[in-house]
Amino acid sequence: MATNSTTAWTRVEKINVEVTPPLLPKSAEVKKPGARNHIKATEERKLKHVKAIMTVTGIDHTGIIAAVSQALAQNQVNIINVSQTLMDEYFTMIMQLEFDEEQIGLAQVQAAMKPVEEAEGLVIKVQAEALFNAMHKL
Repeated sequence: MATNSTTAWTRVEKINVEVTPPLLPKSAEVKKPGARNHIKATEERKLKHVKAIMTVTGIDHTGIIAAVSQALAQNQVNIINVSQTLMDEYFTMIMQLEFDEEQIGLAQVQAAMKPVEEAEGLVIKVQAEALFNAMHKL
């Protein structure tokens, strides 16, 4: 080993590294990245998740969006799109929601929003996106 005032030099021998695949149970399926796996994952997601439309209306005040989104999050309901506007003193919001129907149903989402509706002085309606779309087609 040679040393000078600023640098220390060391000779390094060649190191052989062997990379082994992770140990998986025989029943585990190893998937390679690709379009087919993405399509399959998307199909599985569609089977488990339901989309719904929620409308929220009432007199505008601080905390409406926070109260609604917190109640949804506590029930594992994902907000995938939201639009809100104020018309004079009236607050209006429409949300596109997604949730796992095996965990919570549409009626349970509506029931979970009842305390928010009462506490915040709002009218909150939840309906299946398919029904909403059918009702609004010409």
